[in-house]
Amino acid sequence: MVVTESSAPARRRRHGEQLESALLIATWDELVEVGYARLTMGSIAARARTSEPVLYRRWDNKDQLVLAAIEHHRKANPIATPDTGTLRGDLLAQLTTVSEALAGLYIIAVATAFSGLLAGTGLTPAQARDKIMAAQQLPPVRTIYQRAHDRGEIDLDDIPSVVLDMPFDLVRHDLLMDFEPPKPARIQSIVDDLFLPLLQHFRSSPGGAMPLGGARRAE
Repeated sequence: MVVTESSAPARRRRHGEQLESALLIATWDELVEVGYARLTMGSIAARARTSEPVLYRRWDNKDQLVLAAIEHHRKANPIATPDTGTLRGDLLAQLTTVSEALAGLYIIAVATAFSGLLAGTGLTPAQARDKIMAAQQLPPVRTIYQRAHDRGEIDLDDIPSVVLDMPFDLVRHDLLMDFEPPKPARIQSIVDDLFLPLLQHFRSSPGGAMPLGGARRAE
């Protein structure tokens, strides 16, 4: 039988970025399904319907591949920045979206770290931890603060970066401790009871500045 170009297996082969993306997706799926400890280059190759040498041509070992897969998953699933018209509304929306989007990623990343992602990276335990955490970093939050600054709700020149990071740091803490998104009441409390009152301390002209966004939640 003559094999035509339309039916030739070569047309189904993956190359370059397409192949690399398929390998990273297969690695992520395998990581989610079986966990880091049971994951092997062989199991990844089988899931990706390829051979182990194809993996080793791109990554020296399982650890490097797993780190690349975590980073690929994060980039492939970007978190949109809300624009509700108020700082409070933007914070509530983004903290909710961030916590829901990153919950699964935190579980995978922390479990991977505790399963021993060290040997093949050449990193110290602290460096491996930082590498994993950097791969699932929170999205840039400067945009919602810049919008609030432009609206006159806050003055970014007067507010320390540690204060601006605080609501997102608390969400990160909750994710690490509970392995699930914070409840809506917890997010509202972070914004209404902690962050917005703290911002009042740094407002250069409390009497003339705009309100910090929307009505407060009902008690």
